[in-house]
Amino acid sequence: DQRGRTLEHLEDVLSQIPNVNISGGSSRARYYQIRGIGERGQQEEPLNSSVALLIDGVDLSGIGTAALLHDVSQVEVLRGPQGTLYGANALAGLIQVRTNDPTTTFEGGLTLDAGNYDARGLGVTVSGPLTGTLGGRLAVRQYRDDGFYRNTYLDRTDTNKRDELSVRGKLAWSPLETLDLGLSLGYVDVDNGYDAFSLDNDRRTRSDEPGRDAQESRFVGLTADWAYGDVLVAQAAFGYVASDIDYGYDEDWTYVGFHPWGYSSTDRYRRDRETTTVDLRLLSGDGGRLFGGTTDWVAGVYTLQQTVDFKRDYTFFADQFTSDFEISRLALYGELSRGVGERGRLTLGLRGERHQSEYTDSQEASFSPTDDLWGGRLVFEWDLAEHTMAYVSATRGYKAGGFNPSNSLDVELRQFDPESLWNYELGLKGRWFEQRLVGRFSLFSMQREDVQIGTSIIRLRQDGSSEFIQLISNAAQGTNNGIELEVTFAVTPNLELFGNLGLLDTRFKNFVNSAGEDLDGEEQAHAPGYQFFVGANYRFGQGFYLGLEIEGKDSFYYSDSRRFADNAEDLSSRPYELINASAGFARDRWDVRVWARNLTDADYTTRGFYFPNDPRDGYTERGWFQLGDPRRYGMTVKLRL
Repeated sequence: DQRGRTLEHLEDVLSQIPNVNISGGSSRARYYQIRGIGERGQQEEPLNSSVALLIDGVDLSGIGTAALLHDVSQVEVLRGPQGTLYGANALAGLIQVRTNDPTTTFEGGLTLDAGNYDARGLGVTVSGPLTGTLGGRLAVRQYRDDGFYRNTYLDRTDTNKRDELSVRGKLAWSPLETLDLGLSLGYVDVDNGYDAFSLDNDRRTRSDEPGRDAQESRFVGLTADWAYGDVLVAQAAFGYVASDIDYGYDEDWTYVGFHPWGYSSTDRYRRDRETTTVDLRLLSGDGGRLFGGTTDWVAGVYTLQQTVDFKRDYTFFADQFTSDFEISRLALYGELSRGVGERGRLTLGLRGERHQSEYTDSQEASFSPTDDLWGGRLVFEWDLAEHTMAYVSATRGYKAGGFNPSNSLDVELRQFDPESLWNYELGLKGRWFEQRLVGRFSLFSMQREDVQIGTSIIRLRQDGSSEFIQLISNAAQGTNNGIELEVTFAVTPNLELFGNLGLLDTRFKNFVNSAGEDLDGEEQAHAPGYQFFVGANYRFGQGFYLGLEIEGKDSFYYSDSRRFADNAEDLSSRPYELINASAGFARDRWDVRVWARNLTDADYTTRGFYFPNDPRDGYTERGWFQLGDPRRYGMTVKLRL
């Protein structure tokens, strides 16, 4: 955390990771794409996520606004299909956020933040033993800023504000030498504004009814690890999360009287969502290996139950639109791993899942599909040297089918099929030069079948305004190929260099979208051709340090609707580079740091759409963009108790 940025939310970290992109259309980027695969937004339920998000083992996929990073020890991104070692299968990959565990000795901490745009934050942590076998930890964080837009109609600077509270508690209990129990409790209250689109594509909005992007989540996680001698280890994990989500915006982006026909509209989406997961597994110990003690094994069962009650209030609906959505998943998975020679390991994993869902809504639409799905992986690893390992793998992932519960869509457009992919990968991991150089390299190729594509349809109303309808459909095939390189080099005890690079080439095959556009051979959306993150940290004497980093990203299409435009930049982002810096002093119990992000105040976009919305040009179709954060600077003070 001595790099030149504030780390308030998961979106602040993911830009460092090659071939990982984020999508907004909200106050925080809650949707993620790994290697070009992932959702970019959500209107009506349901949503089956391509990228899983776990926080201390609790499944928050699709509701990433809750991924606040106070008192977090690790963010791990697993790229490619998962499922044989982790109960939550994911088509494109899995993001795990782990918070700090209770400590064996007392410790505490206080964090204070202040920055431009009236940013201020306060965080408190307390940790230590409660009894000889029980430890506890409590972390509380409140953060606020005014956002980065000025509403000229209301003369306000806080209509796109951030107001975020997180409270987390953990208990770790070891009643026996062979038994460890864990309890995680969490509460997140996000009450952010949403007023991020302007008819001039700048940071000056005109909304008379600014939107809201709020989420209140309560979650609990239980874990148990029990060792039966050296024969096997039994692990159990239970997760439950309940969320109230309120998302809405001023659809016309202006005030009454701006549009010549009096067009004024708001759109509001409210969800009550509950998710319960249970993951039970057995792992072999040293004395429980199969086939003469040569083969490790894992066997598990995973269940997920999810319900979503949805309400949509839209100006152009005569009545409120409501829906009820339920998911039931049951999966069995297992894995075998054995040595090959003195340096090799061969791993085979399989997973089978029954995925059932039920959907009904106020328009008398009803669906209840059942999908039988399977995935797996075959991996061969070879130790080239003491700290160097090469691997080759083939993994298969899947994603259940679903439906578009929009009363604006024709019946034949409401349902879509499951998607699957094969991921082939060749890689190298290691530590060199007395372990001062740590690196990872991978070359991958994904072959996608029945690709689930998010597209849109535009329908004009009688008053000349447009209805923007988002939907998911299946493409025939797709390919996602790329390279990833991650390096950290301790040049001297005081100087550390780091760099990450992701290269990505994505294509559709034999695909005509819902608007009738032939996208065969076209790039997939939110899949930049390159991403990089490079920088350096230098520690001076007496506790002073300095950090500098540069992150960059290639252009990418905003969506898989490619209506022809006079200006191609209306359909895609521009390449950009951001410079971040920090300087500080860390000694004894104190850490004082000044930081700046996007030093050059570069304009860049994170989300975009293409449709008519401005009466000043006769409602001509054009591009509309949500801007990323401008130049930000501030100070962070940490005190360790």
